[in-house]
Amino acid sequence: VQLQASGGGLVQAGGSLRLSCAASRPIFSRYRVGWFRQVPGKEREFVAAITWSGGDTYYADSVKGRFAILRDHVRNMVNLQMNSLKPEDTAVYYCAAGLVASVVDSTDYDYWGQGTLVTVSS
Repeated sequence: VQLQASGGGLVQAGGSLRLSCAASRPIFSRYRVGWFRQVPGKEREFVAAITWSGGDTYYADSVKGRFAILRDHVRNMVNLQMNSLKPEDTAVYYCAAGLVASVVDSTDYDYWGQGTLVTVSS
């Protein structure tokens, strides 16, 4: 299974972006899907996750109220709507999927996308 993350780009502070995560096979219905981000020299950081079947969502405190993780049932994708972006949101964003016990633990995820770069200018 391959995951494809897309939607990154350059945006000014206060702006919005929507990231998308697609899978090469329809696996999301059985898994939790998460978004992580990483900047050079730092560990990969949990951003948000969703349980496809029940729609339960989880967010890092740093993005709560600004980001929303959403299911797209029609296209079988998971989107990350990012609003009120800040320069500190600049990172490579990765989507991941798996039968995770802890949504914040990156090692729990089985499948990873290649990452998409988000740059927020001040």
